[in-house]
Amino acid sequence: MYGVKLLVSLNQSFPGAHSPQTLQANFARLAWEVPGLVRYILNAENSSVLSSLTPIYNGVKDVFNFMETPMTQYRTENDSMGELQVPIEALYAAQTQRAVNNFPISGLRMPRQFIRALGLIKGAAAKVNNELGLLEEPLADVIQQAAAKVRDGSLDEHFPIDIFQTGSGTSSNMNANEVIANVANQSKAMGVHPNDHVNMSQSSNDVIPTSIHISACLVASEQLLPALDHLHAVLTLRAKELSGVAKTGRTHLMDAMPVTFGQELDCWAKQIDSGRERVKSALQRMRQLPQGGTAVGTGINADPQFGSKMVAALSAATGFEFASNENLFEGISSQDAAVELSGQLKTIACGLMKIANDLRLMNSGPLAGIGEIELPALQPGSSIMPGKVNAVIPEAVCMVCAQVIGNDATITVGGQAGNFQLNVMLPVIAYNLLQSLEIMANVSRLLADNAIAGFSVRHDNVQQALARNPILVTALNPVIGYEKGAATAKQAYKEGRPIKEVALDTTGLSAEELDRLLDPVELTKGGIKS
Repeated sequence: MYGVKLLVSLNQSFPGAHSPQTLQANFARLAWEVPGLVRYILNAENSSVLSSLTPIYNGVKDVFNFMETPMTQYRTENDSMGELQVPIEALYAAQTQRAVNNFPISGLRMPRQFIRALGLIKGAAAKVNNELGLLEEPLADVIQQAAAKVRDGSLDEHFPIDIFQTGSGTSSNMNANEVIANVANQSKAMGVHPNDHVNMSQSSNDVIPTSIHISACLVASEQLLPALDHLHAVLTLRAKELSGVAKTGRTHLMDAMPVTFGQELDCWAKQIDSGRERVKSALQRMRQLPQGGTAVGTGINADPQFGSKMVAALSAATGFEFASNENLFEGISSQDAAVELSGQLKTIACGLMKIANDLRLMNSGPLAGIGEIELPALQPGSSIMPGKVNAVIPEAVCMVCAQVIGNDATITVGGQAGNFQLNVMLPVIAYNLLQSLEIMANVSRLLADNAIAGFSVRHDNVQQALARNPILVTALNPVIGYEKGAATAKQAYKEGRPIKEVALDTTGLSAEELDRLLDPVELTKGGIKS
């Protein structure tokens, strides 16, 4: 993960600050983290990479030799570019290994749900190709069985390619093809070929966009929307519980006319409800799949019925209603639907961050802040200040929202990279979109269960603030006029007295009239008081 950075550090600091033992230990750590990079560097053809590190070359070789134990033996694989050494236990083959060697960038791999989608596509393709008479049933059967293992996650360790790879995702598509072919051939050695059989009627150029759409639709429908449903239900329940509890409203962070806690939570619930509808709307475009367009959208090397049959097979396998994209060129050359969905997630993130920050402010104190509510105490808040408890869940929500907003920026840049007939930032779009969906789903449940459901109202603080709120005089405008109301409010604020007490002196209204006109709960119902 930190291979290049570590090599640069070694090059710059040797020989003064590091002993040979330290350098060897550092390189050992590097070797375990990025074995593909180490093998590349130590390859005879690339030994010049270490020309500036000659003093530690022998120590590096010792580390590498230590790594070359029986558990890291290699086999020789071939592809159209020649021979390549692949770890003997790996289920992938040469093309995957080339990608591992070529892209030791981040250590981030394609997400589980994306690999799941690849397994779904490869299994459905084998089934459809058999139905069309293009693939013999024994081959189709073993491919479907192997693809099911990819779908279910038991082979994820054999998908090692970095997300920063070829922009079409060809490496990840071939990774799936090679793993499925090897697994299919393990039992009967039936000669399943990764390209000719597993990838039949397909191209990376339609498989990877289809995988993005399928995985995003499934994560949204299985994780995010249920989580938003749950958060909405909890907000609605708490709003009903607190519908009769008035509090000081705030505009510009300054005291304003009163609202009820119920009204405040209902507002949040509506934001979540609107977010749900935005996601559902975007999914109408995401469910349209470009599978069948193959290389550029024309469907070369695929039966004309392949795309429609794939949609039917994938819908049956997932329970989600997919459809063929009306224009396969659009589905391959652009990622507009993914950009739209990400934009809706960003909108929800803005709403969640507003809710989380409102909770943080309402919880602030407990003595020197607003102190209207008390969030559940989940963990100590300071390593030095005993007894301090922080609003950890709202803080986590804000960080997730920041990540989702940042992911949207990446997806937006990725979306414009549809050069002519193919988008070439597909892997990073997939990674960021799926991450946004998953972390938003997870944090929405935490917000519901560990913050909204359990906070308590600090009634004494709320009532004290209401009684001293000079802005309540607004309700007297129809009776005494704006000017007298402003003077009354200023006097109450200056003297630090309750507004009702000052209004008795300045308005000529009786205590009974003031109690009626300035009842905080009644003021939350709107209308003209007279």
